[in-house]
Amino acid sequence: MKIRELLHKQSVQEFLRWGIIGVIATAIHYGIYYGLNLIMYTNVAYTIGYIISFFANFYLNSHFTFKTSASVKKGVGFGIAHIVNYCMHIIFLNLFLHLGCSETIAPIFVFIVVFPINFILVRFVFKNDFKETVSNIALKMKRNQ
Repeated sequence: MKIRELLHKQSVQEFLRWGIIGVIATAIHYGIYYGLNLIMYTNVAYTIGYIISFFANFYLNSHFTFKTSASVKKGVGFGIAHIVNYCMHIIFLNLFLHLGCSETIAPIFVFIVVFPINFILVRFVFKNDFKETVSNIALKMKRNQ
C-alpha cells in the first residue's frame, strides 16, 4: 500500500510541476500569437507561437517536471507527442473560430481542451511508460485468456 501511495504522490507532484510549466509555455505561446496575430494570418501566428513555446516547454519539462536529462531520443518523442498536440490545437482552434469565438478567446478554449491530453502524451515520453504500459496491458490480456 505504501508503494502505491508513493507512486500516486509522485504522479500528482509531476502533474503539478507539469501544470506550472504548461502555464509558462501557454503564456509564451499566447503572447507570441496575440502579438503576431495583429500583423499576420491567424494560423501562421498560432504556429509560430507554438514552435517557440515548444522549445521552452521541452527544456523545462525535462529538467523541472520529470527531473531527467534532455536527450535526442526524448526530444524526438516529445516532438512526436507535440505534432499530435499541434494537430489537436489547430483542429480545435479552427473549430472554435468556426463556432463564432473571437480570435482572442478561441485559443483559451483550445488550451483547456488539449491540456490534459498533452500531459499523458508527454509523461509517456519522459517516463518511458509507453513500453511498460503496453507490456502490462498485453500481460493482463494474456492472463485473462
